[in-house]
Order: sequence, then C-alpha cells, then structure tokens
Amino acid sequence: MSLPPGFLDELRTRISISDVVGRKVMWDQRKSQPGKGDFWSPCPFHHEKTASFHVEDRKGFYYCFGCHAKGDALKFVQETENVGFMEAVEILAGEAGMEMPKRDPRAQEKQDRRALLADVMEQAVQFFRLQLKTGAAQDARSYLQRRGMTAQALDRWEIGFAPDGWQALWDALRGKNVPEDLIIGAGLAKPSNKGGKPYDTFRNRIMFPIRDARGRAIAFGGRAMDPNDNAKYLNSPETELFDKGRSLYNHGPARSASGRGSTLIVAEGYMDVIALAEGGFQSSVAPLGTAITENQLQMLWRMSDEPIIALDGDKAGIRAAMRLIDLALPLLEAGKSLRFAIMPEGKDPDDMIRSEGPEAVQAVLDQAMPMVKLLWQRETDGKVFDSPERKAALDKALREKIKLIRDPSIRKHYGEDVKEMRWQLFRGTRDSGGYQQRGGKGGGFRDGTRAPWKPGKGFGPIPQPRATTRASLVAGADDESFASMREAVILATAITTPDVIPEFETSLERLHCADPDLAALRDMVLRHGISAPDRLREEIDWSLGPHALENLFALRHVAIIPCLRKPGDTELASMTLAEELAKLEARRGLDAELAEAEEDLDGLADEALTWRLRQAAEAKNKAVRSENEDKATYDVGKNGARLNRDERDAFGALLDRIGFSEK
Repeated sequence: MSLPPGFLDELRTRISISDVVGRKVMWDQRKSQPGKGDFWSPCPFHHEKTASFHVEDRKGFYYCFGCHAKGDALKFVQETENVGFMEAVEILAGEAGMEMPKRDPRAQEKQDRRALLADVMEQAVQFFRLQLKTGAAQDARSYLQRRGMTAQALDRWEIGFAPDGWQALWDALRGKNVPEDLIIGAGLAKPSNKGGKPYDTFRNRIMFPIRDARGRAIAFGGRAMDPNDNAKYLNSPETELFDKGRSLYNHGPARSASGRGSTLIVAEGYMDVIALAEGGFQSSVAPLGTAITENQLQMLWRMSDEPIIALDGDKAGIRAAMRLIDLALPLLEAGKSLRFAIMPEGKDPDDMIRSEGPEAVQAVLDQAMPMVKLLWQRETDGKVFDSPERKAALDKALREKIKLIRDPSIRKHYGEDVKEMRWQLFRGTRDSGGYQQRGGKGGGFRDGTRAPWKPGKGFGPIPQPRATTRASLVAGADDESFASMREAVILATAITTPDVIPEFETSLERLHCADPDLAALRDMVLRHGISAPDRLREEIDWSLGPHALENLFALRHVAIIPCLRKPGDTELASMTLAEELAKLEARRGLDAELAEAEEDLDGLADEALTWRLRQAAEAKNKAVRSENEDKATYDVGKNGARLNRDERDAFGALLDRIGFSEK
C-alpha cells in the first residue's frame, strides 16, 4: 500500500530513535550524553564488547563504527524484528499513537484474517498446555522427564499434549464459538473425506508451539507417542500464518540472545534447541522438519555473521551438512559464512548435554570447522588419489564448486585454501625432513598452526662444510656435505628467480634434503613457487622466520653463484639449475655404481665384473693424466657418471682393494 505524503516524516518526528534502539541495547553510561541526545552501546548487529554503536536523536540515525550498519528507526525495526517495511511502519505507528492509512479492502481483509488466525493459535496453545496436566498425558510427562525437562522448562517452552482423540481440540474450539474455517485455516484440523466432522491434525502427540520473530504463535510441531506412528515428528501444514521455509524454531529469543553476544547455534530439532538453551546456549534455533532453505539462511545471517551448524553425529547429520554447503556457496559474502560442529558419532546436542554436560558441547563447538574444510572433506573422504586421472577428477570437482561463489575475493581465498590442502594431500605426506606443521603459540602458518622456527631464534643455520672439507667446493667433501651444498645452490637459485620453478618442478620434488632446514625451504618452493611466485619470499618469511633466507644466501658457496647477482635472469637461472641438478644426479649414479660393485665383490668375481673394473681402471688412468684440469671428467660403468678429482680418488681406493693395477 502507498502512504500519504508527510506520513513518514510525522512518524519520525513523534518517535525517538534512542527509545526504539534502547529496547534492544544497554547504553554505555560513560560515553553516552542523554542531555544531548547522543548515545553509545555495543552493536546489536555483530558481536563486540566495546561501545562502537552510535545513536543520535537529533539526526534520527544510528551508525556502527565496527560493522558499518546504519539507518533510521524504521530500518532498525526491520533488521531487529525481521519484518518488512510496512510492518515496521505499523509497529512504530502503534507506539506513536498514529492511525495507519486505510488499506485497500482486500489487503485489510487479509490482515484482519491473519490476526484472527493468530488468536485461534493462542487458544490452541493454552488447550494443549492444559491437556499435558491430565491423566491421559502421563506417558508424555514421563517421557519429557526422562529427557531432562523440568516443570519450569515445560512452562518456559509452553510444551503441551494433544489427546488421542479425533475431535478433542475441534470440540474445544467450537465450544468457544471459533468459526470452523478459522480452525481449518490455522492448520489445526482437516476436513473429513467421508462427510463427517473435521478431525484434529495432531493426536496423541507432545506439542511444541512455533512462534515467529515477533512472538506470535503460527504453528505447532508434534512428537508422536506411538512408536508405530508413521511420522515421528509432524509440523503444521503451511497456512496464511506459517511458511515452513521462512520460519525458525525459537527465532525471537535466539535473536535477542545473539544480539547480546551469544553464539548462534543451528540444531536439527526441537529437543536439541531446548536442551541447548536450558544448558546456557540461549541463541539456538532449528529449521522446521526440512533442510535449511535460502530464506532461513538469510535469516540466520541477519542474526549472526557466522552461525555454527551443530549437527548430529550420524549419516543423516553429515548428509545435511553436505547439502547445506551447496546452498550456501553462491550466497557467501565478505564476513558472512558458516562453521560446522559435528557431534560425536551417534549423539546429538541433547544427548551430550544430558550425559556429559554443557562443557562437552562447548568443546565440540570450539572445534567447529570452516566451510572450506568441510567442502574438502566431502570431496576427498573415502577416496584414493593414486593416479593422475583421479587427481584431475578431484581438481575438476573442486573447481566447479568454487565457481559457485559469486564474490571474487571469497572465491580467490577458497582457491588458495584448497591449493594448500591439495598440496598437503599429494605432497605433504612424504618425508619433509622435519618440516611439519605443529600446534602451539608464537607464530607460523596463516591458519594458526606453528612453523618450525622458534620465535626469537629464527631459522636454524644451514650446516657448514665439515672441518675435513678442503678449500675446493667438492674436494674432500663427503656425500652428505656435497649434496647439501648443491641443494642450497639449487634452492637459492629457484627462490631468486621463481619463474624457472615450473620447468624444474619434478627435479625439485626429487631433492632428498637430509638437512631439515633445506627440506623446509624445498617444501615452501614447491608449495608457493608455482601458484604464487611473486609472494614466495613473503611466504617463506611468514612460515620459516625472518632469518631463513638471510642464512641461506650468506652461505659461501651460495653467495658466489652468478645468478644471485642477476635476479630475474631466467636463462642464467635455468642453466645454473640444470648444471647443479646434473651434478647431483651424477653423484647419485656414481654412488649407485660403487655400491653395486662392492656387493658383487662379496662373491666370486665373474668375467663381467672383471671387465667392468678393468674399464673403470682405464678410465681412472685417463683422468690422472688430466689431473691439472679443473673439471676433468670421464665415463664410468653403465651410468656414464662424470667424476671430479675427489671422486676419482674414492674410486681408485676401491680398485686398490681388489688388486687392480692402475697401469
């Protein structure tokens, strides 16, 4: 309906916004100045302890410096009461003593009928509450007592009982001259198909009144007492008052508690909500017999930015959580999300509170996981990714889900989190040389887990060559020191020019890195070097400490490599990596050849072994003649390894053991 000109201006003049807001908040006495119409309080729209919510009577507006909520008295009523604009106008007009403009006849008739239906529902609430105290409700009272419901709790939640008769409620309401069409229109009775009197919708059931955000009774939920009943729980049919997908059980009280800072919890059923609220979790709601709808999700986000979905620890509860992910992904906004708390297997919140107390439920809520982790769990649980095809199928499924997110910033962050979890699944399980995520305080990964460096101490120094190492980079070096030096050069080159990492990814994955600090750097290069090369150094500093790179580049054999003086020179970096990786590969080939030859020496030397060692001796003799060359090399055995002077000495010692002449 349209409002006449000046009506809203008159309404705003008659009401004080501080009076409207003051019903929902507690003013901060230190900051507020009532004489000037200036008020401050904690914000009713988000959780906070400081008074950042500002109300000015003279301007008629409110503004939160925390969540940036703003508006006038009408907007405040709409947001806090979860009503439309015209309903907010009606509420404030009633308080201001202003008569609403006449509606068109049809709209007025509809509004009057809704008011009559609400009155019939209130009469039904009282009828069912009285019936719970009769002898016919003995079994119902016993059941509620076993579920931990005290007399005070029964009164608070207005629990009732529908007698096991066909027309008990019908006759009671007709006896009060309630019109038949209103009883049927409220969903309390159904017409008979056999031409008889209408019969009650609810029979032999414990009754839970369902109220809207304004406290009006709009429907009922009934729990069957007969174990053989086809429907354990039965809700009212949808009526002019009741839209199942737009209603929440305990909506009004939960919204008020959430505005006071209580965590909003979404449970599965009536008894779960009652148990949670009685256990101290007053901001608890439940959908009404169906999966959470888009409208209900928006209602939840109006109460809390991040509700916790507390689901039963059974297959049905897990399935409900998984379905909710698909609904919520397209609706996500910055600051608006969901967390999921899955109860222990076979238990619901009601069971846990009765058997273990509220502390056990709080412990589960504290471990509530963000939606991205539940999405990952859904796509990976029970699956094996032992082939490229299966890994590709996982990537495709996750990409399709992330595409559903409309907000580009949230979509980007989801992609980054999924990449991290994928990295841990496919690469993080191998031996990382001590690079593990460990819980604790003092810094580390962005998700709160701890990095391997200790605050105040930084990244541990990379071991220097041993005292027996000669001035030459390789002369006299043992296998471990040789590999460690080569690996340090390789990693420093990759970090300096990360654009070459994709070309050498497979070779980098094969780096053994016996040194745990180098292993940590290797994992960071593989984790971030391809997906975020421009942030590689930042990620290393964040996870490994501020001195990790400083210590690496300070190593003598690292500091002299040319590509460090020309960062970004991909051609030079590529040549350096290829050469250093070839050195490592050659060393591994030599070690393998020597090990195999020594194994063969344990038995009788056959003709093949004799030939192999003779060829090695001849190769050694050739190398001796080139001793003054800086990088004298030759082919040995089936691997064709390239040997330096130190390696030739080692091989010569092996030949001497078995009596082969060098001439």
